[in-house]
Amino acid sequence: MGIVHHSNYYPWFEVGRTEFIKETGMKYSDMEAENIMLPLVESSCRYIIGAKYEDELTIQTWISELNGAKVVFNYNIVRDLDNKILAKGSTTHAFVNKEFRVINLKKKNIEMWEKLNRLLA
Repeated sequence: MGIVHHSNYYPWFEVGRTEFIKETGMKYSDMEAENIMLPLVESSCRYIIGAKYEDELTIQTWISELNGAKVVFNYNIVRDLDNKILAKGSTTHAFVNKEFRVINLKKKNIEMWEKLNRLLA
């Protein structure tokens, strides 16, 4: 059909999220080194227009909600050729330690909290 399979959108969300976190001046590995992990607890995607195999895409990423225990990232998958939004999605992540116990990021690491909070939409 020439249309990208729907399962590809979630890895694109991950790319957008990873790059977004880098924009804060940190990396996932920095968070893990501080005993802070971000497991996925909820996700959604609304497919609007099918991406084609040769489309060049931009993943717009922003934080729509942030509290001590979780962060919600939102995504627009945009076709560069005509700036049309092909899909919209979100992922919700809990802040946990290496034992997967929920932590309060604001109390655990105020510096990371402030970096993320600065980019809150």
